Amino acid sequence: MEPPQDHHSEDQHSPKTPPQPANARAPSCCRNCGGPTTYDPSPQQPTGFPGISPPPNYRPIRAPAINLPPNHNTQAIILAPVPQAQRVPTVSAPYQFQAPSKRIHNPDDIRRFQESPACRNFLGFIVSLSESIRGHKISDPCDCSSAVSAILYVLETLLRWIDEIPPAQQSSRYGNISYRAWHERLVDQSGWLMLGFLPDELKPSTVEIVPYFTDSFGNSSRIDYGTGHETNFAAWLYCLARMGIIKEEDYQAVVARIFVKYLELMRKLQLVYCLEPAGSHGVWGLDDYHFLPFIFGSSQLIDHKYMKPKSVHNQDILDNFSNEYMYLSCIAFIRKVKKGMFAEHSPLLDDISGVPNWNKVNSGLLKMYKVEVLEKVPIMQHFLFGSFIKWEE
Repeated sequence: MEPPQDHHSEDQHSPKTPPQPANARAPSCCRNCGGPTTYDPSPQQPTGFPGISPPPNYRPIRAPAINLPPNHNTQAIILAPVPQAQRVPTVSAPYQFQAPSKRIHNPDDIRRFQESPACRNFLGFIVSLSESIRGHKISDPCDCSSAVSAILYVLETLLRWIDEIPPAQQSSRYGNISYRAWHERLVDQSGWLMLGFLPDELKPSTVEIVPYFTDSFGNSSRIDYGTGHETNFAAWLYCLARMGIIKEEDYQAVVARIFVKYLELMRKLQLVYCLEPAGSHGVWGLDDYHFLPFIFGSSQLIDHKYMKPKSVHNQDILDNFSNEYMYLSCIAFIRKVKKGMFAEHSPLLDDISGVPNWNKVNSGLLKMYKVEVLEKVPIMQHFLFGSFIKWEE
């Protein structure tokens, strides 16, 4: 039953209202016609504080954290169990490397992938990386194996190529065509880059790992980049872990050195070649391009004595600590490239700042990554499956 709204008395046979005492409250009036009403009107703004604005008649941007748009499967994220770390099983001879292919085309394929051991282990690898950096700053000392150093050299090479291939002069805002030249060089030389650190018995694996690598830096046709490409980079690292190139003792360096360098590379590509966000949700997305650095960065800040999720609104903290914590680095970068109020252009991140501690932020982001990235057909339809990440028939 709907509540009555400003009903004024229309009963012609009702008795007249008796005279009221001088100190009695004046009878309520209909705002539309001025007649007496059955129910009191809304309280008026106090006249003693003229500077106070009347209450808003719109729905505020902020809602209880975490605020998700209507098309998000909020309940699935809330009810989903927090993904757990898993050890990566290494392959052994005889090896059966194969060119990976796309296998996801519809929601049924997504469900099959989600129920597979391959998906659980891949997600468990990401959780393990997140746990390896927990409580550590980027500059904290960590063991850099020869494999980690070799991968860093590869990423440094890709960074140098950006300087060698300057952006073309064009009028369009997004999609500088010089990116295609950069990406073409990537495709041409990626096999050679892999052979630089693979032992002889694993060199044939390039047929499988190169496609993950070349898909990690955006799409040359659309000149865009998004969380699907970022996931391919994580999948490439996972393949190296499956071959034993990357070991568990390398995980902290994988995040603090390799992934940080990858993030530096991608930001330079985004700025120099104006890569368009791939499949961005607009202001409702966590970020136009990235997801994983928020997971790793929130893990860094778990149990930090001073910095809380709400600290992202403190510019001094961002200026002084964004070089040490990936989460703060992402927030600082967003504030640099986007204008206007943070709550308007990044409402989801603004809402996350209201979560009481970083542990809850980290577990919530892990669940959200599973639901909003690994369970989305538009993203995962481009994902590749081979011998390292198997498609279960």
